[in-house]
Amino acid sequence: MPVELKGSCHCGAVRFSLQSSTPVPYQLCLCSICRKVGGVGGSINLGGHSDTLKVEGKENISVYNAVLNRDTPQQEVASSERNFCNKCGTMLWLYDASWPELIHPFASAIDSELEVPDELTCIKLNSKPDYVRLPEGKKKVYEDYGPDSLEGWHKKHKLYKD
Repeated sequence: MPVELKGSCHCGAVRFSLQSSTPVPYQLCLCSICRKVGGVGGSINLGGHSDTLKVEGKENISVYNAVLNRDTPQQEVASSERNFCNKCGTMLWLYDASWPELIHPFASAIDSELEVPDELTCIKLNSKPDYVRLPEGKKKVYEDYGPDSLEGWHKKHKLYKD
């Protein structure tokens, strides 16, 4: 059975809850988008069921569509929508209409207690500047994306919440 995750922004203007089958914060993305919107160390996204999202303070939410391949001939705007509090700037969740059943809350916005994974997965090292240090502890690192989806990783580790 999915678990309920509750979250909020730093200033409290936005509060939300949703059901998640993939609630373990195991994957740190170090791509330029995640580093710049999430802070120097990158972002950890969880998975949730978009039809269960409940939000208080919707009027305080703005959306950012990231620029991919910035300053190159391949530059384009991402279809994914990064929702954030327009008062304090807290990143809340990512939604992409390409996968309408999913929503990806930023672990940093979750107030519920989250399970600590035995091992961290660090992805997009090909985008990480030298000054960004990887977290301590056991980890797997990948130059690009790792082999598992959020759902696949949770199922492989018997942590998926049906």
